[in-house]
Amino acid sequence: MHQTGQIYRPPSEAGVQRLEVTIGCSHNKCSFCTMYRKTPFRIAPLEDVEEDLKELQKSGETITRIYLTNGDPFVLSTDRLVKIAEMVHQYLPEVEVLTCYASIQNLKAKSLEELKLLKNVGYDELYVGLESAYEPAVKLINKGFCVEEAYENIGKLKEAGMRYTALLMMGIGGKGNSEESVKATAKLLNQYPPYRVSALSTAVLRGSELEELCNKDEYVQLTERELVEEEKMLLRELEIEDCIFFGSHPYNLITISGILPQDREKIIAHLDTEMAAWDRDQPGFLDTVWDRKAM
Repeated sequence: MHQTGQIYRPPSEAGVQRLEVTIGCSHNKCSFCTMYRKTPFRIAPLEDVEEDLKELQKSGETITRIYLTNGDPFVLSTDRLVKIAEMVHQYLPEVEVLTCYASIQNLKAKSLEELKLLKNVGYDELYVGLESAYEPAVKLINKGFCVEEAYENIGKLKEAGMRYTALLMMGIGGKGNSEESVKATAKLLNQYPPYRVSALSTAVLRGSELEELCNKDEYVQLTERELVEEEKMLLRELEIEDCIFFGSHPYNLITISGILPQDREKIIAHLDTEMAAWDRDQPGFLDTVWDRKAM
């Protein structure tokens, strides 16, 4: 199997078979991210993709789901994505879902009709790097879109019949902005409900533009207590039925998961219990910033 450089995928896809269709990230300018800075973006040759599919076919394993790598495979043209889907179904006919990371920019580049076509050939449950719908935060992280475009294109995705995971960064709005940030983000999610919300605590990574902003006091990180309180605030603001809330990323001090709305109070109670334990066992820690740079 081809694997060029470091492979990144959501924790929820850890056990899913991956297929390399791109290398690096087409945007590669997000202020918080350093994952692909040394990996020039390029498209994997179809010959390599087919070779990997033949290898998977020979394994005899029953595969029902494929995760396409790397940073944003949905940047590929609709024609190429359809061709990849056709190849997958040729060699692995049991596959039901093709999923991958997708940016708002990727969605913007595709028409409603193209998204419907891609849904019909198996693409679904895309991981959309929204991070936030709070305009100052969206500008800060340099994702290449504005909040209006997020509404428009997530709405288009939903109209095409695709489910999506909303990837969120707790604390990215900066210190003192949690309420505004959460309400803005929850408003979008309530209007266009995801089937999963994946919330991770913001990490200021070494060598990132976000680190530079921190050093200049232009961005102030939340303490661990403030991050958990922001997550609780989000849980209370979301008005979504049958939504998986996944908060078990390694960056999260307290890991949680459940189904909204039925598990909302249980999740919040767990967060409160765990915070009380931290206060008892390591007094003062929750009022500091946990250094996630080396993780």
